[in-house]
Amino acid sequence: MIAVDTNVLIYAHRAEASLHAVASRELVALAEGSARWGLPVFCVTEFIRVVTHRRVFNPPSTLTQATGFLEELVASPSCRIVRPGTQFTSLLIETVHGAGARGNLVFDAQIVALCREHGIATILTNDRDFDRFRDVRARYLEQ
Repeated sequence: MIAVDTNVLIYAHRAEASLHAVASRELVALAEGSARWGLPVFCVTEFIRVVTHRRVFNPPSTLTQATGFLEELVASPSCRIVRPGTQFTSLLIETVHGAGARGNLVFDAQIVALCREHGIATILTNDRDFDRFRDVRARYLEQ
């Protein structure tokens, strides 16, 4: 299973993004494919926060646009929302210590810990910070 990072969601949602076309193709392929793929719950909430933020986008996406985009994705039979379970906290602690994660890198560490908990070995992203974590392989968007 592959997980999808927030930045891929943002690029696919926002037509003005330089990686819009490639991110959209990747998400359509996942959504229309039969292989299971995951949306980490942290990425779902971060997506809404970022695309509706007036300081990030002018104009920002409306709540209806943002949530509508997500509803279309999760309607895919192969999509799973990946949520923390009972091992999440211990895996997060191991992950932050293993990567020396502090500050903003802790957000990525929580995604890695969540992936570890669910046996997800790959994350589709454009964030090179994932290279700092040994427990997940980053697959980067290619133009």
